[in-house]
Amino acid sequence: MRVLVVEDERNLADAIARGLRKRGMAVDVAYDGDTGHELAFVTRYDVVVLDRDLPGVHGDQICAELAASDTLTRVLMLTASGTVADRVEGLQLGADDYLPKPFAFDELVARVQALARRATPAAPPVLSLADLVLDPGRRVATRAGVPIDLTNKEFGVLRELLKARGAVVSSEELLERVWDANTDPFTTIVRVTVMTLRKKLGDPPLIETVVGAGYRTAEVAA
Repeated sequence: MRVLVVEDERNLADAIARGLRKRGMAVDVAYDGDTGHELAFVTRYDVVVLDRDLPGVHGDQICAELAASDTLTRVLMLTASGTVADRVEGLQLGADDYLPKPFAFDELVARVQALARRATPAAPPVLSLADLVLDPGRRVATRAGVPIDLTNKEFGVLRELLKARGAVVSSEELLERVWDANTDPFTTIVRVTVMTLRKKLGDPPLIETVVGAGYRTAEVAA
């Protein structure tokens, strides 16, 4: 899951980003409307957490343009004003959800997760392949009933490969979906993560390398 936080209160923006990353999300941060507007239309995000009153491009404009585009990105609008009129106005601009400040962080996480489910094609709540079971909601992975201890990035890579149902997923796609914008695009981190993931999953192997293309889940005999 990839999230963009656009918030000019730096301490708040950084706190939101840290918290979401701890929940396994890839998070980019913009501290003004100009940067937020650029990122929102260059990168495919599942959710944009968008402050309404931003310097530069106003949050209302970013929200309205995202709503008018053909992107599946969902918008969670934040504002210091919690009046009913302001909430209605924000939703009429095209926001998918609205959260007044101050807010409980657990509520923000729950709303982001709910919006992300609407931003991607429907997938089973529990993903499986042969004797491997991945439960994204509970962040649990097991093989033959035995729990597998995965890092957030390993979990994210495995989720993307299982969601693809045997289709090839490129390193670039995995980098975009699981890591954030600060990651060096020429890094070997995807290859290294897949390598450690394979070791943790054990035999028979469940991930294949397609030379020059990427990775896919293996066909496993019944």
